Amino acid sequence: MQNDPFIPNTDTPLPAKQQIVTSGNRIYIQPAAKKMPEILCISSHPPRECGIATYSQDLIKSLQEKFGQSFTLSICALENDNELHVYPAEVKYILHTDRSADFIKLAHTINQSEDISIVLLQHEFGFFAKNPSFLTQFLALLHKPVVTVFHTVLPHPDEALQGNVKNIATLSRSVIVMTNSSAQILMRDYAVPASRITVIPHGTHLVPHPDKDILKASYRLSGRKILSTFGLLSSGKSIETTIEALPAIVKNNPDVLFLIIGKTHPSVVKQEGEQYRRSLEERVAALGMEEHVLFINQFLPLPTLLDYLQLTDIYLFTSQDPNQAVSGTFSYAISCGCPIISTPIPHALEVLKDDAGIIIGFRNPAQLSAAVIRLLNDEALQNRISSTGLQKMVATSWPNAAIAHAGLFQQISNGGITLKYNLPEIRLDHLKKMTTRFGIIQFSQINQPDITTGYTLDDNARALIAICQHFELTGDTEDLGYIARYLAFIQYCLQPEGYFLNYVDEDRLFTEQNFTTNLADSNGRAIWALGFLLSLESILPENITSAAEQTMQKALLNVNSIHSTRALAFVIKGLYYKNLHNNQASHIALIKHLANRLVQMYRHEADEKWCWFESYLTYANSILPEAMLCAWLATGDSTYQQIANSSFDFLLSKIFQNGHIRVISNKTWMHKEKEAVYVNAGGEQPIDVAYTLLALSKFYDAYGDKKYLALMEIACNWFLGDNHLHQIIYNPCTGGCYDGLEDKNVNLNQGSESTVSYLMARLTLEKAMAKQPKKSFIQRYEEAIILLTEKVK
Repeated sequence: MQNDPFIPNTDTPLPAKQQIVTSGNRIYIQPAAKKMPEILCISSHPPRECGIATYSQDLIKSLQEKFGQSFTLSICALENDNELHVYPAEVKYILHTDRSADFIKLAHTINQSEDISIVLLQHEFGFFAKNPSFLTQFLALLHKPVVTVFHTVLPHPDEALQGNVKNIATLSRSVIVMTNSSAQILMRDYAVPASRITVIPHGTHLVPHPDKDILKASYRLSGRKILSTFGLLSSGKSIETTIEALPAIVKNNPDVLFLIIGKTHPSVVKQEGEQYRRSLEERVAALGMEEHVLFINQFLPLPTLLDYLQLTDIYLFTSQDPNQAVSGTFSYAISCGCPIISTPIPHALEVLKDDAGIIIGFRNPAQLSAAVIRLLNDEALQNRISSTGLQKMVATSWPNAAIAHAGLFQQISNGGITLKYNLPEIRLDHLKKMTTRFGIIQFSQINQPDITTGYTLDDNARALIAICQHFELTGDTEDLGYIARYLAFIQYCLQPEGYFLNYVDEDRLFTEQNFTTNLADSNGRAIWALGFLLSLESILPENITSAAEQTMQKALLNVNSIHSTRALAFVIKGLYYKNLHNNQASHIALIKHLANRLVQMYRHEADEKWCWFESYLTYANSILPEAMLCAWLATGDSTYQQIANSSFDFLLSKIFQNGHIRVISNKTWMHKEKEAVYVNAGGEQPIDVAYTLLALSKFYDAYGDKKYLALMEIACNWFLGDNHLHQIIYNPCTGGCYDGLEDKNVNLNQGSESTVSYLMARLTLEKAMAKQPKKSFIQRYEEAIILLTEKVK
């Protein structure tokens, strides 16, 4: 057989950037799939025991979990003659900071790498103290952009220190510090321009905030008031300040126990052994405080450490270094809900203002004991400080730190990095935690269900839809119990006259609010939920579907008396879903009757520039065009289709801008006559984002236009941090969803409405993605060629 000049010789290696691909009976040489950009992280790394090693490990893990489809991360571990370790497989390079040749070799490797796009350097003066010039020479050799994180920023530097820091900053594309005070010092004392500085607070761990008494019992600490401090021990932590204060504290609170958590810093052990720890133990004994102090001489695993912090009643931070820029231990304690008493390091002064903690003087046992006694005797003050601290620290969670870092990487990559948010796994933990045997509770305090707020039909109807979605997607038979529970609640709210009440207290009694509030939307929402359940009758037990059928038939008796725009839309959606597998002429007629009323509203208000049903955009806007689309799909009436399309396009133009979603603020709404002066001042609700995603899904199903699928992903990313605050709204630790996105903060409570809204959105996107065909590289390449050809034409 003669060689075909169009078929490559597969025995001859191809250039690194090419690969052989096939399509049908043809073989082509095509470019290899593009690799993701690589971020090289230069830092100390476990098993080295130091705060920055732990910090870097946490940051890298968070970046991988959040943006693993956007870039890869590799690690270069820092070591020296006194810190030599055997590293895990993820460590790609090792830099010995006492050897100039190692710096030069690493710089050459980075420059030659086609994968490394950005270098992320964790800087602490101690890492490079022996030969500071090695680092600046290394940075000067690099051809790749460098982001340097300064963990310490010292004020009032001498000439040598000032020159060293200025050189590092000048050789870096960007500099990260963890506090605003550190940024001010860099600008004031080192003349670093503000444009080069980014403030990203020290990351903190999301925790489940379990019951403190139960957690204490699991560690055999029941009945004790726990004071704690943690970190690698050294004299700079001034632990003796607390020990000297203990006798006065114990006199007022005999059940106090002070936990000193952490082993002695390795560098201290090498210099002086355990001298400092022994001095503390001797002082405890001299004061007769042995029953009130517990040394935990370990570098604890993270879950255990977070447990100890969550069972702590008061956290004590007694550093005697007035120039300590930031403390990870301090940040972790606040994020675990600990009321804090701290010495006035810059980080504490910045975070603990506005009643977020108590500041005491350096080495002042009298002030410390007075502050502890005051807090222990005032539970309301403890709770207030804890709540304020949690609100301040929510923005510092590791997922948010990852978002801030990734945004900076994208900015300096000049288009080389495109951020794609990883979708978290679907979890029902918080939904189930909020659900009693009766139904789903309305509100929570942080993530703890608040039974005193009772129940609503609204929440249980939405929960029924979400759990039905989950059952359809997974077939998890455990869902059936929750489906039955939420359905039973809806039945409980149905009155003999055929309408629903909405508000039920913790004793299962209907409240007075039912008779002072318009319940039309709640009634419509219940009919939507019942209809959605009945659309799944082929996979649900007959006893559930028959109960839903009977309830819906009773509820439909009064729908003609409904006048609320959104209630009409909910009912149309419910009828549409019910009719998917059981087309009834009476239901079609009812859909037409209700849809025609929406048509009248639309024609009354709409004009060339305002294509809407009302003279304002408020809440749950997307259900109106979605309901019109459902009416068209059910009846075939093109009038409904035209209004669905025009109104939805109008709405999307108002809430999607520059590849992001920002739903209508519940603080201002958008009014037709004042549209030009509308300002979104926060008040974005998860339910509005979720309803938008559900509507997009319905339009995608109807038309197959992938722009709707792309907008669904953008909407879902809002929950994951792609919003104006660049903060997560979905909490991956609890499985709950924060209750709202304000102008400058998120609402930390994780109630039913927000949590169920996220689940509906996430499950809808999961279903849409599951429908997408699994495409090979060839299929994707051929599609790309077709699209490119069309663009050229």
